[in-house]
Amino acid sequence: MNSGRLYIVSTPIGNLEDITLRALATLKEVDFIAAEDTRHSLKLLNYYNISKPLISYWSEKEKIRAEQIIERLKAGQSCALISDAGTPGISDPGAVLIRMAIEEGISLIPVPGASALIAALSISGLSAQEFIFLGFLPSKPSERQKKLKELAFETRTIIFYEAPHRIIETLSDILHILGDRKAAVVKEITKLHEDISRGKISEILDVLNNMKIAGEFVIVLSGGEARNISIDEALCEVRLIMKKGLGRKEAVKMIAEQYGLSKKELYDRSLEQ
Repeated sequence: MNSGRLYIVSTPIGNLEDITLRALATLKEVDFIAAEDTRHSLKLLNYYNISKPLISYWSEKEKIRAEQIIERLKAGQSCALISDAGTPGISDPGAVLIRMAIEEGISLIPVPGASALIAALSISGLSAQEFIFLGFLPSKPSERQKKLKELAFETRTIIFYEAPHRIIETLSDILHILGDRKAAVVKEITKLHEDISRGKISEILDVLNNMKIAGEFVIVLSGGEARNISIDEALCEVRLIMKKGLGRKEAVKMIAEQYGLSKKELYDRSLEQ
């Protein structure tokens, strides 16, 4: 018997009407649906009168449930993989099952849809020519600050997700480490209380400190300014980054890649100093 197909189906990130016709057709046609949280997914499925067998794969159960789903796929059944919002595996559970399906030679079919990071970028007013998405920053302050230091010379637009209980702390770290850059912070995107704050980080912090903090946030941050520097100037940058806590190799790699310099030459020169 031929293996069934695994459909990676994007679901709404807030507004239940932000779902494609193809996604609805897929959810109606598959043999069963693998959901991050069946209770949450039932709201969407009931809204569109879709009734299918459900299996949850949340958190600690993800690996065990993934194995069970693979067995059903190998038996010829088809499955739609969905998360609570957005696309499975993109800052959401689902990657374990996807990797396992690839290893087993099972066909994966993407069914794209709403994306919080793209929606936020589209209304940010910041450059969308080149950008990087980093998902959620580390929750521990020291790890989060280390990650931000690594982005000191990133010139592309940077996009993060952040939880409500850490948004003020994260923006404060960004201000302290990366400076008072332009940004857009979107709250509850596509939901009833959607709100966007644009401006310098300091200005956005003033706004957030005077409003009720609730819901998930997307931070769209402008990149640093690109400039050409000499090897001596680059060495100064390396020393500054090392003083902030990064190791020599990390600092050299970051600066060399940022300015198109030789990593070996920069590293050797930094040892001489």
